[in-house]
Amino acid sequence: MSSTAVDVREIKIAHSPDSDDAFMFYGLATNKIRVPGYKFTHVLTDIETLNQRAIHDPYYDVTAISFHAYPYMQEEYTLMACGGSVGEGYGPMIIATRPMSQDEVKKVRIAVPGVLTTAYLSLKLFAPEVETVTVPFDQIIPAVLRGEYEAGLIIHEGQLTYAQSGLHKVLDMGQWWRDLTGLPLPLGGNAIRRSLGAEAMHVCTQALRDSIQHALDNRSEALEYAMQFARDLDTNLANRFVGMYVNERTLNYGEDGREAIRKLLDMGYERGVIPHKTAVEFVD
Repeated sequence: MSSTAVDVREIKIAHSPDSDDAFMFYGLATNKIRVPGYKFTHVLTDIETLNQRAIHDPYYDVTAISFHAYPYMQEEYTLMACGGSVGEGYGPMIIATRPMSQDEVKKVRIAVPGVLTTAYLSLKLFAPEVETVTVPFDQIIPAVLRGEYEAGLIIHEGQLTYAQSGLHKVLDMGQWWRDLTGLPLPLGGNAIRRSLGAEAMHVCTQALRDSIQHALDNRSEALEYAMQFARDLDTNLANRFVGMYVNERTLNYGEDGREAIRKLLDMGYERGVIPHKTAVEFVD
């Protein structure tokens, strides 16, 4: 009789096809990080689709999410204590084709990358009455340049490339949040299905932390892997972008990082953007 182990538990992981996520999951995706008894399979999908899937059809065991989406899935998922993208005084930006004051931008229609993104939540905290239109994140800069919208809320690599198109920064939401609260702006994290059970949730969280550490320790190899998802960034810009969102804070939010997540979601509830209070919990 064969002694080959058959009790291998498959963990379905979903994350966005972005260079920072690819960098983070490099160790797991390339089997540099292995966990006896577990097999990790990866699906790459844009973040707004992942937010919606986690809320309406909690299929993936581990999924990248926007923190703004977490209140709507908290019964099925809890947050991993690692794997977050946090802006240290930087984050999504409001851009326009001309210089514009903060008061002025509150009165124009703004193209946003999705109503469940943390970028949208921060915008609504800044300007509750602002009119928004959802546009795929990679189409916002072209749509603003064509004059379809007076301003756009940009995420991902656009934060580093908007000026090349002659656009003007009106407001950096990460800087606005830091000025308001003194805290970093938590943008996205990884959630894990509660039904896996405590042991598996802990094992998977440690596996992700090991994957992040492996990428940080083998930066050039991990960056080379991530470059296939870098959407027209050159190596220097991709390295800069990855450094903004995969760092020591990604390994561990820290107390102020955890406080920032709670404060962001509490403020969203208090100001009527989020309909119910959020119980923020972490798997270490």
